[in-house]
Amino acid sequence: MGEHPNDFPSGNILATIPVSSFKGEYEHAVDEKGRVSFPSKLRKFLNPVAEERFTIVRGLEECLYLYPEDEWQKVEQKIKKINSFTKRGRAVVRNFLRTADDLTLDRQNRLALPSKLMEMVGITGKIVFIGSGERIELWSPEALAKEDENLDFEAYQELFEDVMGGFEDEEEE
Repeated sequence: MGEHPNDFPSGNILATIPVSSFKGEYEHAVDEKGRVSFPSKLRKFLNPVAEERFTIVRGLEECLYLYPEDEWQKVEQKIKKINSFTKRGRAVVRNFLRTADDLTLDRQNRLALPSKLMEMVGITGKIVFIGSGERIELWSPEALAKEDENLDFEAYQELFEDVMGGFEDEEEE
């Protein structure tokens, strides 16, 4: 990589801009047409390569997953590696992609959510955006409260010990 910003080998300067992961929780109203304002604090973490385009799919809990276009391309690469010659492989691809839809922010920075997906996860008048690393989760407040019911401090601590306890700091190696 040279001194000049145009010296990037890929030719796409924007593709090399590091973007932080999505984080935080934001509640917004959903209008009668299924439109919701995209949180400005999440918008600032969008990679310019995504150009405010997203793919939305049914999540693995009672929520929706919203992927910026650049992150969705990575998901598609993983999907392409699934063995379509196995029944389980075909079922995973079919059931994950059957709910996928492409979205773009409008001029008022709103997303028009597909009504079928909103119905699947019980989103009506309010929606909770949760930054979740490379994607954003969209929850109805009721479904999120139900999901969080059994997550008291001890359960929270145990969950982190189980999931994160075995990792060593990779930079120390």
